[in-house]
Amino acid sequence: MTSNDLDVLTKLPGRDAFEKSFAQALAKADSGAITLALIDVDNFANLNKAHGHEGGDAVLKAVAEALGAMTGALLARYGGDEFVALFIGVEREQAFLRLEKVREAIAATEALSVEGKSHALRLSISAGAAAYPIDGTNEAELMRKADGALYRAKISGRDKVMLAFEEKMAPKTAHFTITQLERLAELAKDQGVGEAVLLREALDDLLVKYIHGFRRDR
Repeated sequence: MTSNDLDVLTKLPGRDAFEKSFAQALAKADSGAITLALIDVDNFANLNKAHGHEGGDAVLKAVAEALGAMTGALLARYGGDEFVALFIGVEREQAFLRLEKVREAIAATEALSVEGKSHALRLSISAGAAAYPIDGTNEAELMRKADGALYRAKISGRDKVMLAFEEKMAPKTAHFTITQLERLAELAKDQGVGEAVLLREALDDLLVKYIHGFRRDR
């Protein structure tokens, strides 16, 4: 890994570097356990607003440092205020305990230094974890399961670590999970549009990505 693969602020690998490492780990996994965790800073937009961009940067660096204390984790800044951890050869229950320890340490934070001045703040993270092979056998499936667990941690009060679970398909469709439909309804309400509009937009994006020569305006 070169310096170009590192996030400038946190000094952790970036998304592209992580995704390469994730794919390589799964290719070599065989029957060994791999646990993926998505970690998000709670109420980051509010922290940024209250303490400025310098304060936001201080929060991200503090979280990155705290995550770095976990043993056996390949860490990366996945984007914005989201981090990712990959535990190779670690069952999800063991990964959960390590994540919980970090979550508790971060929740104990009472102040951060921003440009030499101490700022009192309430800091917490939420995390969702999914494991190979029990929760999925490829990158997309594990990411979806971990993201679903993170979503549940967020909507149930934040400052939590949650594990993936087997989702049942919604009775009205055989193509979407209940969690996906709940999130779709929430997004549609926030954007003030119908769910069908968002689904058509998502399908257009999918076609653009995978079908050669497809044009959005057709």
